Amino acid sequence: MKLRKKRCIAILLFLLGICFIASSIAYTILSSPMDRKDNQEIEVIIPNGMTNINVGKVLASKGLIRNTMFFRIFLRLNQAGTIKADVYQLKKSMSMNEIVTILTEGTHSNPNAIMVTFPEGKNMKEYGAILEKNTKIKSTDFLSKMQDRTYISSLISKYWFLTDAILNENIYYPLEGYLAPDTYQFNDENVTIEEVVLTLLDETENRLKDFKTALETQQNIHDIFTLASIAQLEGIHSEDRKMIVGVFQNRLRSGMNLGSDVTTYYAFQEDMTQDLTLDMFNTYNPYNTRSSQMAGRLPVGPICNPDITSIEAAIAPTENDYYYFVADKNGKVYYTKTAIEHAQMVQTIKDRGDWIW
Repeated sequence: MKLRKKRCIAILLFLLGICFIASSIAYTILSSPMDRKDNQEIEVIIPNGMTNINVGKVLASKGLIRNTMFFRIFLRLNQAGTIKADVYQLKKSMSMNEIVTILTEGTHSNPNAIMVTFPEGKNMKEYGAILEKNTKIKSTDFLSKMQDRTYISSLISKYWFLTDAILNENIYYPLEGYLAPDTYQFNDENVTIEEVVLTLLDETENRLKDFKTALETQQNIHDIFTLASIAQLEGIHSEDRKMIVGVFQNRLRSGMNLGSDVTTYYAFQEDMTQDLTLDMFNTYNPYNTRSSQMAGRLPVGPICNPDITSIEAAIAPTENDYYYFVADKNGKVYYTKTAIEHAQMVQTIKDRGDWIW
C-alpha cells in the first residue's frame, strides 16, 4: 500500500515536472523575438484609452508578437506598468520583454507632441470639432479653409485621386470623403490646418496605392468615394457594405433613386439622432437621394470620410439581384427584391422590437 502511494506521488511529481518544463518552453518561445534578424522599424500607434487587449491585437496585427492572450499574461506575470499612449518604432527582432519595456516607459522624443484621432464615418464638421478640441485650430477656420476653392485646386494638382469633380459648386466641402480616418501624431497643438490636411491626404494616397490602376483607368474616382461614404454609414460590416453598393448599383441602373436616409441627413446637415421629415424627403437637394428628382443619380459628393474597407467595397461590390435593404437596431442587414417585400421586412423588424428608432 505504501509502495503504491509512493508510486502515485512519483508519477504526480513527474507530471508536474513535465508541465513545468512545457510551460517554461512555451513561455520562452512566446516571449522570444518574432524574427531576430529583422531590424526594420514598424510604426505602432497607441492612442489614449486603448486597453491591453487591443494593444495586444495591434502588436499581433503588426507581426510583433505571437499571441495576444500570452501578451496579457506576460503583463500580469511581470507586473508591467501602464502602457503609455504614444507613437512607437518597434522591431520584430525585439523580445516581448523589450517591447513591453518600451511601451510602459514611453518614447516621446518631443514632449509637446499630440495625438489626434479622426474616426471613420465622421464628416468635415465633426473633424473640425475634433481639431478644435485637440489643437489650437478653430472649427470655423478649418471649415472655411475646406471651402476655399483656390486652396483645394492647389491640392488637386498634388494628389492624383483628387479630380476637378470635387470643385462642383453644390459640394459643401470638396475634401469630404478624402481625408483618411486614423490616429495621427503632430508636433504640438500649434499644428496648422495645412499640415493636418496634407498628413491625412498623404495617408489616403498610401492606402490607395493597391487600387490606383483600378481607380485611374476603370472607374470614376469621385463616384467611388461617394458610394464608399454612403456604404460606410449604411453597413457595419465590410461584407454588408459590398452588398449595399451592389444594391445601389442595381437601383442606379434601373433609374431608381438610392433612397438612402444618411444622404438626407447630410443634405440638411442634421444630426443622425434626429428624425427626418416627409418634407425633407421630398425636397430636392443634390445630396438628398430620397428626393424623386435624384432618380438614377448619386449624391453630388461624399457624405463622410470612409475607411479603406468601404472604398474597397465601392471598387469591388458584391453583385446581387436585390433592390432594397434595411438594417435593424443590432446592425443586421436584410435584403429584399421588391417594395412589398421591403415593407413587410420593415414591419417584421418593428414587430419584434428591433427597429432602429
